[in-house]
Amino acid sequence: MNGVGSIIRRFNRFELKYLLPLDTARGFQRELCAYLQPDDHMNGTGHYAISSLYYDSPDYRFYWEKVNGIKFRRKLRIRCYETRAPLLLDTPVFVEIKQRLDRVTQKRRVVLPYQDALLLCDQRTVPQHRPQDRAVVEEIHTMLWQYNLRPASMIRYLREAYVGTDYDVGLRVTFDTNLTYRAQDLCLDSKHAGAAMLPLDRVVMEIKVNERIPYWLTELVAEFNLRMIRVSKYCLSLEAAQKVPRAVYQIA
Repeated sequence: MNGVGSIIRRFNRFELKYLLPLDTARGFQRELCAYLQPDDHMNGTGHYAISSLYYDSPDYRFYWEKVNGIKFRRKLRIRCYETRAPLLLDTPVFVEIKQRLDRVTQKRRVVLPYQDALLLCDQRTVPQHRPQDRAVVEEIHTMLWQYNLRPASMIRYLREAYVGTDYDVGLRVTFDTNLTYRAQDLCLDSKHAGAAMLPLDRVVMEIKVNERIPYWLTELVAEFNLRMIRVSKYCLSLEAAQKVPRAVYQIA
């Protein structure tokens, strides 16, 4: 994870999600290329892999807050952007609080060696950290004790990401495919393959903006007749694992 010291650790944004057939997603993606440029993380490969270990309470508090549409809700995860190198105890990972306040998504995160992330989240022991990360680490530590959080689901997928130019600063559009989950063996460094949580011909597309969606993009969404959906990868994984009742998602 190159340049990890300069990564933004706090930000607010709006996120719009769509669940699309693969052909529709590819057509939309081709049109985007006239306006956006590939994310540097793709490094010429066309995609990169993301693995996330989600934490929740024994009664799945964070799941039910999402399903019930609670206006203020949070969730906790350890996230790893995979590279060709194996995940080792000293590999930097993100420990993130993803928060929703009405329509605004807020994220606070700290970068820690994998072993320190586990020390914090599994053993609830505060590891050494940078002074500027103190508030986030303390909030994570409090959440872990307050809600008795423990590993709940492991999610992995491939992402293709495109970002705005100088004309659309802060705009980001992502396409996530090959979404898999594990309800057992909940470790980021596990070699076990997960099970599919969606059909292989389905794509989760997200539009992420700091302030407003540019006019050309709203026109493109209308042209493809796309409809937003309240879809959560974490919720889908629990439902696929039959940990909770399955919700009904409308697939475009």
